[in-house]
This record gives sequence, C-alpha cells and structure tokens, in this order.
Amino acid sequence: MNEQKRNQALDYHSSGRPGKVEVIATKPCITSRDLSLAYSPGVAEPCLEIANNPEDAYKYTSKGNLVGVVSNGSAVLGLGNIGALAGKPVMEGKGVLFKRFADIDVFDIEIDCQTVEEMVSTVTAMAPTFGGINLEDIKAPECFEVEKRLQELDIPVFHDDQHGTAIIATAGFINAIELTKRDISKTKIVFSGAGAAAMAIAKLFFKLGVDPKNLLMCDSKGVIYKGRAEGMNPYKEEFAVETSAKTLADALKDADAFMGCSAKGVVNKDMVKSMAKNPIIFAMANPDPEITPEEVAEVRDDAIMATGRTDYPNQVNNVLGFPFIFRGALDIRAKKINEEMKIAAVHALANLAKEEVPDDVKSAYGGEDFTFGKNYLIPKPFDKRVLTRVSPAVAKAGCESGVARLEITDFNQYALELEARMGQADAFMRSIRSRLKKTKKKKVVFAEGANGRVLQAVSILAEEGKVKPILLGNPETIEHRIETLGLNNLKNKIEIIRPVKNENFKDYYFTYHEERQRRGATLSLSEESMKSGNYFGTMMVKKGHADAMITGATQNYPDCFTPIMRVSGGSSTKKVAGVMVLVFKQRVLFLADCTAQKNPSSEDLAGIAESATALYKDLMQKDPAVAFLSYTNFGSNIDPESKKIIKAVEITKERMPDLMVDGEMQADVAVNEIIRSNLFKFSSLDRPADILIFPDLQSANISYKLLTQLSECTAIGPILAPLDQPVNIVQRTSTVEEIVNMTHLTALLSEIRK
Repeated sequence: MNEQKRNQALDYHSSGRPGKVEVIATKPCITSRDLSLAYSPGVAEPCLEIANNPEDAYKYTSKGNLVGVVSNGSAVLGLGNIGALAGKPVMEGKGVLFKRFADIDVFDIEIDCQTVEEMVSTVTAMAPTFGGINLEDIKAPECFEVEKRLQELDIPVFHDDQHGTAIIATAGFINAIELTKRDISKTKIVFSGAGAAAMAIAKLFFKLGVDPKNLLMCDSKGVIYKGRAEGMNPYKEEFAVETSAKTLADALKDADAFMGCSAKGVVNKDMVKSMAKNPIIFAMANPDPEITPEEVAEVRDDAIMATGRTDYPNQVNNVLGFPFIFRGALDIRAKKINEEMKIAAVHALANLAKEEVPDDVKSAYGGEDFTFGKNYLIPKPFDKRVLTRVSPAVAKAGCESGVARLEITDFNQYALELEARMGQADAFMRSIRSRLKKTKKKKVVFAEGANGRVLQAVSILAEEGKVKPILLGNPETIEHRIETLGLNNLKNKIEIIRPVKNENFKDYYFTYHEERQRRGATLSLSEESMKSGNYFGTMMVKKGHADAMITGATQNYPDCFTPIMRVSGGSSTKKVAGVMVLVFKQRVLFLADCTAQKNPSSEDLAGIAESATALYKDLMQKDPAVAFLSYTNFGSNIDPESKKIIKAVEITKERMPDLMVDGEMQADVAVNEIIRSNLFKFSSLDRPADILIFPDLQSANISYKLLTQLSECTAIGPILAPLDQPVNIVQRTSTVEEIVNMTHLTALLSEIRK
C-alpha cells in the first residue's frame, strides 16, 4: 500500500472516536424512573423470567440480534499470525459489515488463546451472551476442530473463512458449470491450497455432486495422494486420491476447473494452456490471484474466470454470505447453521445472478450492463436483493431441516420486513452516486481550493472518477497544502485556477459589469469582485466552463450566498430557497426554507413548496407528500400568521393540483401518521409528510440544526433551489464526508438539468 493510502487508512480508523464501532442504548435512560427500569430494581423482573425460561432471553435482551465475532489473530487476512490484539481492526470491520448489510449487532472478541482446548473453553464460557458465533481468522488445522466442537453450543457457529468463501465460490462454480454445459459428476477439478477455505469448498462440491475421485487437492508439497507422508494430517487425508499426478502442473493437464485458495503466481500460462476446453478458473488468492485474467487471456479466449478482487468480474466476496446467512439463522433462532442452510444460500446466490439486474445496481458499477454469463456469475455485493433472497432461503432451509426454534410461515412477508429494517442513509447516497456516469465526468469547481477538508474531499472524488474537481486559489499555496496532507493522487494532477491569472478573467468581470451596472457594479468593482472564488466560480458555471460549484467550508453563509445570487440570479420566476435533506434510518425528510427567505409571504411559501417538490422528484424519483407547518392545526387558532399558511396551501393546490399537500398543521401531525389519522381523518395527506414547509427562516433553521445535533441522521445541504446554475454552499462545520456527499448531489443536479 502506498503512503497516501496508508495514511488514509490510519486516519479512517483513528479520527474522531477511535475505532469503527460503538454501543448505543436502545431504550431511554434519562429519568430516575428510566434508571430504575433499566437497572435496579426493575431489571430483576426480566432476570427472573429468563431464569424460569431461558428462551425468554430472546424476548428481554439483545441476544437474538447479537453475534460474537471471535478470533485469536492466528491467520489474519493476508497478514498471518499477528496476534489477537493486532487483529482487532479486522474484527471491528467485520462488525461494521454485519451491521451495514444485515442490521446485525456485533461484539468483536479477540482471545489470547493458542490451543484448541483454550479456544473452545473460552468461547463456550461466553456463549450465553450471543445469538450466534462467527469464528474468524483462526489458522488451520485448529479452526476445524474448534468449529466442530462448538457445534454443541446450540446456537449458530460459523467459521467464515471456511464456509463463507465456500458458499460464494460454489454459487459461482455451479453457474460456470451450467454455462459450459458440463456434467458436474464428471467434472475434473484441481485445488491449489489445502486450508480451511479450500476444504470447505471441496466438501460443498461433494454435496452438489462432484465425484471425490475427480478432485485433486494440492498444497505447497504438491498433489495430496494416497500414500503420501510428507506434510499430511487427518484433514488432508480426507482428500487423498489414487493418482499419478504429483505436481500442480501435472494435475492441471486436461482439468475442467481450477479453484485457487493459495498464493500469488502459483499458476502459469503453460498450465492454463494444458487445461480442457472452456476451463473454469477461480483464482481467489488475495490480494493477488494465482494467475491474473490478463495472463489467462493471453493464452485462452474460452476461459471463465473469477477472483477475489473488486477490479475484475466475478468477485468471490464473503460479504455476499455471512451477514445474510446469520440474518436468516438468527431470525429462526437456529440451533446451528447446517449443510442444508449453506446449500440454500448457494442456490439463492446462483439463482439471483440469473435474474435481470436492476438499474440501481448497474448504475452503482458505472452503468455496466450485467447479464448472466461468463463475466457475471455472482451477484454484486451492493445488490440489495441479496438480503431478501439469501436470508429467507437460509431461514426456510433451517425450518425445514428441524434446527429452527422459531418458525416463519410467510416468507414473502419476511422478505418485506428485511427490506424495511435496513436504513435509508446509505441507500440514499448510494442512489445519488450510482446515477452519476463515470463516462461523463462533471467538472465541479471548489471556491476554497486551499482548505484541508476540501482537499481531502477532492482526493476522494478524484479517486472515484465520477467528478473532475477544479480548485480555485493560489497554485503554490494549494500544491504546498497537498504536499503537507500527503494527497499524492492530487500532486500535479489537479486543475488549479488563480482567478486573476485566468484567460477568462476579463470576460467574466465584463459580463458581470454588463448585467449589474445599474445595481452599483462599476467596472472596477466588477473586476475586484471577480477575484473572489465565489464570484469567479459561479461565473465559471454560468459560462459553461464548469458544471457545478461548491463553497462555504471556511466562510459565513451570507458571504457565499450574496455573490452566488448576484452572479447567478436564481430563477427568473421564483425566489431561491435553501432545502435541507435529513436522512433518518427509516425516512428521508426535505425541510424548507432553512437558509434564504427570512419572512416569506404566502406567495413565497408556495414558491418554496414548488422548488422543494421539484428537488424531491429529481433526487427521490417519486412524488412527495407536502405539509405546511404552523403552531396551529387546521384553523384551530386564526391569526395573521396562520392565515398566511392557509393562503399558501391554497395557492400551492391551485398551482399543483396533483400534489399531495395539506396544512396548516403542527410538526408532530405532519410526521406521525397515527396522530394525523386519529385526529384529522379529513386531511388530504394519506402518509407522513416527505417535505416540511416552515413558516419562516428562523423556525426552519432552528429545527434542522436541532435535529442534526440531537438525532441520528445524515444531513445534506442546504441545497439552493431553484438556481439556473447548480451551485451549493456547505456548512463551515461540514466534515469531509459531508463535502463529498454535497458534491455528488450537486453534480447529479447538474446532470439532471442538462
């Protein structure tokens, strides 16, 4: 890893709160009453219930959604035996993936145990805490014995290095078998590597019909054959066969398939040449495969390949397995994860690869058109359908095979519940990113080119390749800052413009003077103004020399807003409003106007609603429900302020008769369906509002700032709407991630407008 990547990785793990996980309480603990219920004396009641009936632990504690990720650090990633403590970042990362993909909570447990006996006794002692155990990065052969003995715990125990890799690889393999029209019982397969993953894959192959006589497994000493003495153990003996082949090269002659779970470069082009027609080659060593697709392509044009790499087709990625397998197992309170459940996961993944791929998945991978075939054997990790295919399949197999304590009767409903439990924030931003085309990079100009947070955001954007950043400022200052921050991917590779030295400078300030000469903008004042990044950057967008602009990381909002409005002027028919997008776990809310119009009239409020609705449709790609907020509900208190809101609703309904809109109403009525339906059945809203229109700037600004500080939500904005040019102002407190998010969103708005 280069120095820049290394520093980024270290910063990612150390910035802010160290590490990647935290524990959050799911119940209130604010008052003395709360405390008495959470702990003494109230906690005694669920304790007594569980003592009488241990199954009640699933009812009164987090056990049913809690997995222990357990490792002794003896075989970490590609790092080897680095020890339990050094492996902790990996185990935390595993917890992040469990949560991100399947909403499963994790305690990562690093144990300083070297023997099988120590590991088994330690995990057994803490098993009552968990609904399941994920064993991770434990070296072979100890991992086999540890997992085998822990099956007696009566909760799911799963060694992901074995079975996770096996399930994903097998799903891809059976699809490759189908594409090459082979009979699996006659297919000759060669394995390189005789560790946990290789043996687990081979055993699954046997379950699916591969003849053990047709499978040759090789380790660092060569082919594992009957009678071999060197480097053998009882686990390898299971795969010993009668054969004259002694080396990997011998084994690969006329072989139909190769499964690599070993090391970089162990297969050469001559070996590939010697394989049968339409060879299946799964080179899964990480980070570098046993042989690369480019090397194979030099000698074969009929091969089907998979690797463990994201930059090649058919990535065998364990994240397609363990979160969803555990989700299904936990939801039926499974006693174990058995072979039937693993095979169900295999077929669910294999079948999903044959389904038509939705546009959002294609967009997430640069618009590539995935179709079942040699370059698309395995679903993509960010395909959200994996959750609703694999978890139900695993749960159903568990129910049918008798290991479920809790039966699921309606698996269609279960799939819908799975979909609903996943949060909105990642999906929303992934949707925004995925709609940006890599083939049409958007030029986004950053007015504060020397700011550290801006440069770090620009570095990320440059790597992603969907945006072409342009920095405004002094090139020497910016290059020095880039050097200081260690952003090597930007060094001498990013466009930097010093406004006063730019060839368009004179044209820009002459244009500005012509448009605003009757508003006090003399030629000399226009020239002076255009030296500012906010003026110059907005004019770049207006002239079509950039697609969008981002500013605000170091400046007060008015200092950015005024130049933007003077150059861009907003829409000719509507006043500009600032819309905040708040992404909560279960909903996305648009709040307006949060930054621009101090005390809008009824006409202004209707215009704000129009602008916010258009923005919502652009970003969410569906129609919203709109609520006009007040301190009153539907005429309960008539005064000039409430009359203003009532009039705004009337104007909005006249302008947009098809829009679902209502008001005036209090905020709780707008967002709480139960309150609204119980008290105001006559309301024209039939669901909680998606857009909240506030009566004035003060209430809107206070509300969004409180919500962002006191609730778990991702805030994006304020987004200026409508503007003739896509220009947005981030907040001075914005993090690097927030600047990246706003850039993606602004670039997408630029694409939509064009």
